[in-house]
Amino acid sequence: MNTLATAPASIAPTAIGATSEFLSFRLGAVEYGIDILKVQEIRSYAKPTHIANAPDELLGVINLRGVIVPIIDLRLKLHCRTVAYTASTVVIVLNLRHQVIGAVVDSVSDVVQLEPGSIKPPPDLHAGTNASFITGLANLGERMLILVDTESFLGNPELSQNPTVH
Repeated sequence: MNTLATAPASIAPTAIGATSEFLSFRLGAVEYGIDILKVQEIRSYAKPTHIANAPDELLGVINLRGVIVPIIDLRLKLHCRTVAYTASTVVIVLNLRHQVIGAVVDSVSDVVQLEPGSIKPPPDLHAGTNASFITGLANLGERMLILVDTESFLGNPELSQNPTVH
């Protein structure tokens, strides 16, 4: 089995005003964070089964203990300049409201606890830029963490039913 880690099942939902936990990961030099409660597990990267006519960021699907999971390369979805599959490349398996989905990232850093006051709202970006999936920014010393809403960014109920829909 190539599972690296599994999110603890005993974590209770975060109360409003309480500390939130985020899994931090890298895409190139940029560090992102996602709600740890959405993470089902972290797996080493293995080439998925390709789906014909799929969008570029949809690499294919894997069979994860009987569940067909679409695998999306976040580097391609976010138009990163370079995409290389290395020993540190991993798949974060996310349990979203409508589906289970795998997100390919360069590496996973750690789990970060953030107080509500340490999360700043995202800036208004250029009119042509769609950054509605960014929920906030947090400074961690010299690092800046871009917090992402996985439901709005990846939560596409049609993707699990018909992987060729974009």
